[in-house]
Amino acid sequence: MTRVLNLVAFVAFASSLFTRSVDPVVPQIAQSLHTEPATVALLSTAYALPYAVIQPLLGALADMFNKARLMLICLAIVAAATIAGALVQSFPLMVATRAVAGLGAGGLVPIAFAVVGDLVPVQERQVAMGRILFAIMSGNLLGATSAGFIGDMLGWRAVFGAMAVIGLVILGVAVAGLRGVGSSGGGFDLKSMAAGYRSIFGNPLAKICFGAVFVEGAMMYGLFPHLATLFHEMGETRASIPGLVIGGFALGGVAYSLRVAWLLDRFGETWMMRIGGTVMGLTIAWIALRMPWPADVVDFAVLGLGFYMLHGVIQIYASELAPASRGSAMALHSFFYFLGQAAGPAIYKFGFDAIGTTHIIVTACALLIVNGLIAAHYLRRETASAV
Repeated sequence: MTRVLNLVAFVAFASSLFTRSVDPVVPQIAQSLHTEPATVALLSTAYALPYAVIQPLLGALADMFNKARLMLICLAIVAAATIAGALVQSFPLMVATRAVAGLGAGGLVPIAFAVVGDLVPVQERQVAMGRILFAIMSGNLLGATSAGFIGDMLGWRAVFGAMAVIGLVILGVAVAGLRGVGSSGGGFDLKSMAAGYRSIFGNPLAKICFGAVFVEGAMMYGLFPHLATLFHEMGETRASIPGLVIGGFALGGVAYSLRVAWLLDRFGETWMMRIGGTVMGLTIAWIALRMPWPADVVDFAVLGLGFYMLHGVIQIYASELAPASRGSAMALHSFFYFLGQAAGPAIYKFGFDAIGTTHIIVTACALLIVNGLIAAHYLRRETASAV
C-alpha cells in the first residue's frame, strides 16, 4: 500500500505543478500576447472552471471504472495541453489550452484522495491525506517559484515547456508503477451515478462541506492570479517575486502536512477549523497593507498553514459523506472548490473596479473568518455519526 500511495502522491505533485505556475508570469504573457494583465489573470478561471465542471462526470467514472488508470489518462491530457500552451500565438488559443488542461487536471487530485479513502481506514486517513497534501504543496512550491525564475531567465514559454516535461516523466514512472492497481467497477451506469449523487446530497453535511470550500476557493485563491499585477503597481516587475510569495503559501502547507498529527492532538478538529479560518482571513487582509515582499512571503506561509488547518478537516468529512460513492463525493468537493477558484479572479477584478483594492480584500477577510466558524459549528463527529 505504501508504494501505491507514494506513486499517487507523485501524480498529485505533477498536477499541482501546473496549477499555480502561470500566476507569476501573467504580466509576461500579457505583453507577449498583447492583452491586459487583468484579463490574462482570468487564465486561472479558464483552468479552474473546466476543472470544476468535469468533476461530477469524472467522479462517477472513478467509481465505475479503474481510478488509477483514469488518473494516468488525465495526466497525459494535462501534459499535452501544456505543451500546446507553450506554442500558442494568441490569447484565445492560450485560453483553450488552459481549459483543456483544467479538464484533464480534474481527474488527478480528487481521484488521488478517493484512492486514499479506499485504501486507508478513516482513523488513519488524515495523516495519509497529509502525505498527499505534502506532495501537492511541494508541487505548488516548485511550480510557483521555478516559474518565476524560469520566466525571468527564459520567458513564459519555457515555463510551460519545463512543467510539461516534468509531468511526462512522472507519467512514465506512474504508468509502470500503477499497472494492475485498483479494481474496476461495474461499468458506466446512469442509474448508479444518479443514486450515488442522491446519497451524497442526502447527507445534510454536504452543503456545509461544499459551501465552505467554495468560499475558500473564491476568497483566497481568487486573489493569487492578481498578485503579479499588484506587485507591478508597487514597482516590482520581476516574475520571481510573486512566485516566491506564492511559494510561501506552499511552505505553510508543507508545515501542516509534517505536523498534522500534532495539530489534531493539540487542537482537535473544531478548533483547527476555527483557527484556520481566522488565520486565513487575517493573512489575506495583510496584503492590503502593501508591505515589502519578504514580509508577504512570511504572510503567505502562515496563510498556507491556516488554509490547510481548515481545508484538511473539511476534506475528511467530505470523504465520509457517502462511503459507497467516495469518488463522486471527492469529485463534488473539488467541483465546488474549483468553482470558487474559477469565480474568485472575476470577483476580485470586479471588486477592484467597483470598491477598490483595500475594500475587496477586507471583505474577503471577513468572509473567510465567518466561513471557518460556520464549518466548525456544523462539522462535528457527533453530527457526522448521526447521518
